[in-house]
Amino acid sequence: MSREVLLSVRDLRVDFPVGRKTFTAVRDVSFDVYRGETFSLVGESGSGKTTIGRAIMRIHPVSSGEVLFEGRRVSGRIDAASERLLRQRIQMIFQDPMACLNERAKIDYIVSEGLYNFKLFKDETERREKVERALRDVGLLPEFATRFPHEFSGGQRQRIGIARALVMEPELLIADEPISA
Repeated sequence: MSREVLLSVRDLRVDFPVGRKTFTAVRDVSFDVYRGETFSLVGESGSGKTTIGRAIMRIHPVSSGEVLFEGRRVSGRIDAASERLLRQRIQMIFQDPMACLNERAKIDYIVSEGLYNFKLFKDETERREKVERALRDVGLLPEFATRFPHEFSGGQRQRIGIARALVMEPELLIADEPISA
């Protein structure tokens, strides 16, 4: 039985400008992630794990090398339709939950945002059910949907971020220290 490669990273390099110089955060990283596999990057603090995840998500540009998702190049310039598809099929759980939680939005909207953006529900009842299921899946009560992020502890905020990613039913889930809080 052959395993299907979901994500392939080849000779990845990510540079950041620092004044007139360049800082190389990631150099010559290559790996494959197979469909259905749990894959971990392990390294010291500051070794580039978060930068690699952000490069896969297209938050940080790739300086050289390539990222392939289901055999298609997703690093560099891609068309708007491909970008949109990636946003739906690859989700990231951020290390700092406050980085992805709008303090002025209720949890219901925060968890639903991707569902709205990609029209992944047929009616309001189905949307609410998906949000409630995602909250339950991470150990939060459905009633929490009516609250704001500042009403929760750091660990609860982290679980809201996890629910926000899981509700999308992504093909690839990138978790940047998802339980650090």
